[in-house]
Amino acid sequence: AGEQSLMNPTPARMPLALLCDFDGTVAPFDIGADFVRHFGRGPTAGLEAALTRWQAGEIGHRELTGVECERLVVTASEAIAFTRQFGLDPAFAPFAADCARAGVPLEIVSEGFEFYIADLLARAGLDGLPFTSNRLRFEAPDRAQPEFPNAGGCGRCGNCKGERVRHYQQQGYAVVMVGDGYSDRCGARAADHVLARGALLDWCRAEGLAVQPFADFRDVAEWTRGFAASAVAGEAS
Repeated sequence: AGEQSLMNPTPARMPLALLCDFDGTVAPFDIGADFVRHFGRGPTAGLEAALTRWQAGEIGHRELTGVECERLVVTASEAIAFTRQFGLDPAFAPFAADCARAGVPLEIVSEGFEFYIADLLARAGLDGLPFTSNRLRFEAPDRAQPEFPNAGGCGRCGNCKGERVRHYQQQGYAVVMVGDGYSDRCGARAADHVLARGALLDWCRAEGLAVQPFADFRDVAEWTRGFAASAVAGEAS
């Protein structure tokens, strides 16, 4: 027998669906945070206060995004030139291909912006991969307004990851949330399994949530193969 594939187990056990954060997870760097920091202008006291309140859970990411975008002075061409400096985890595209071959649903769920997520996925040959995110509408001459097309769910997030988790659970999937930061908290609370690093890992441990640490998508692939293998072994026993 060779290496266990990323197969979904038979109906005796719920099949997996994987939801992955983008900034800091699929992309190793927090592109959105670097973007709003680079193009933000004016006093930073209000932004720093909003970040502190968001990290403490006092406000949602939708309100934080509004504060960040009020400070932006940027054109669409400047924005895309900046975000193209970044790339994806080298292990993510092979992992996505394995999931597609095995019929395992894989979706990116992000509080970042559509313009750079779509662009970076396309440049990596993954333009067909489903994702949900916020949007940034560029207005002449150099302003940008956030839009929240996926603002359901908890009502505090710009794009509620918990809502996406429940969407797949209602279809009969056991959902894995893969993330690295505070914007993944709604998803982690709702998910059946959590793979985390960074601030999300610390938060899950503090909250007493079961969590599996990961370093990169090689670890995510290994965990997924292990889950599939244990499901097959359980059915055979």
